[in-house]
Amino acid sequence: MNKIPVIIDCDPGVDDTLALMLAHQMEELDIKAITTVAGNAPIAYTFRNGRNVMDYIGAQVPVYKGAEKPLLRTLQTAAHIHGEDGMGGVVLPASKQSVESEAAWDAIHRIAAEEKGELTLIAVGPMTNIAIALSKYEDMKDLIKRIVIMGGAAIGGNVTPCAEFNIYEDPEAAEMMFTSGIPVYMCGLDVTMEAYMSRAEIEKLMALGSKEAKLFHDVEQKALAFYDEMGRPGVALHDPTAVLFAAYPELFQGEWCGVHVETKGKITSGKTVTDLYSDKQFDTHNTFIVTKVDREAFVQKIFDLMANY
Repeated sequence: MNKIPVIIDCDPGVDDTLALMLAHQMEELDIKAITTVAGNAPIAYTFRNGRNVMDYIGAQVPVYKGAEKPLLRTLQTAAHIHGEDGMGGVVLPASKQSVESEAAWDAIHRIAAEEKGELTLIAVGPMTNIAIALSKYEDMKDLIKRIVIMGGAAIGGNVTPCAEFNIYEDPEAAEMMFTSGIPVYMCGLDVTMEAYMSRAEIEKLMALGSKEAKLFHDVEQKALAFYDEMGRPGVALHDPTAVLFAAYPELFQGEWCGVHVETKGKITSGKTVTDLYSDKQFDTHNTFIVTKVDREAFVQKIFDLMANY
């Protein structure tokens, strides 16, 4: 099997933790590095959490620290879902791995060059590290095969009525990414809100008995309570959706369209403006928007991956 070389750029984060756990079990992926960014929690926490999670699951993968704030804006975290520490109050043993000193954007460029244009970048946090890499290295756009993101929405939002958190956090960075010329595959709220696990399914998963299954269960409890209050049938697995799409696109449906990010609007800042449902089209269809998921197959794939721990 020819594995897909990937970097996972993330802000752990509850669902980032699940995404990392699942990615580690995917034979299809060759994880070259984890890069962290401020988002769900400040960078001190997301970097620590990324290191601790990878150490906990036995993944010998370097973790690099990235941007501590958006390009132009003030950092706004998501403590109401992820807790102040990003882990929903779950405490993991401190990583024993050496601390990497290379900046995340430099690591992204170096590894992309080493992979000679075959690298897939999976971005499940704000796009700040990607934007810095694009602005620092002129050849960056030619070195990445595709970017698979969790972010945005063709319709709606979860921070404002029209903006999703990862894009809203740093819309200028997201617009740089969408217009970079690199093909983008967008797993936004359109699909991730349907890619959920019920409380009963998460309890069943914990019955697998591994420490990783218990971690999966425990970090979701705060988020489950949040989704219960919303009247949702389960907790949306936002970031795992992007990771599963990168390895198993057959579980999903979508189509190519044009996407730009609103950066100036007073009430529309962070909106991913698409021509998916409009008669007037953008000049370039730069993004594959994932719109549907086979939820039963999605959940079964998660069980299959977690059963291997």
